[in-house]
Amino acid sequence: MLLIPAILSPALIPMVAAAPVGGLTGFLAGPQGQLIFYGVLMLAFMYFMIWRPQQKRVRDHAAKISAIKRGDTVVLSSGLIGKVVRVEDQELGLDIAQNVTVKVIKSMVSEVRSRGEPAAANDAKS
Repeated sequence: MLLIPAILSPALIPMVAAAPVGGLTGFLAGPQGQLIFYGVLMLAFMYFMIWRPQQKRVRDHAAKISAIKRGDTVVLSSGLIGKVVRVEDQELGLDIAQNVTVKVIKSMVSEVRSRGEPAAANDAKS
């Protein structure tokens, strides 16, 4: 038996009696619930496939840049390769040729190569 408060008008009684029983599960079964479910699913997908890996790459790059030391070989975002001769807070001194030293901003470093890691040769040896 359904208990109906006295403040409900007689016109609302059939709508209240026909309301789905089940609370949240009844709501999620409707079109609004499906929209919310798929929206949350899409946000979770974007977080795990896009944002989280990008944050990991940024952290790894920042760690590599902060670990640059004198003698390392670095590649700049412009493609310039040089050997680190001076390390400052925000800048590096790079030796790009004999007696040619340039000053670059640390954030422009795209790759850090260690001292013993040679650059790949671009000629094919048979």
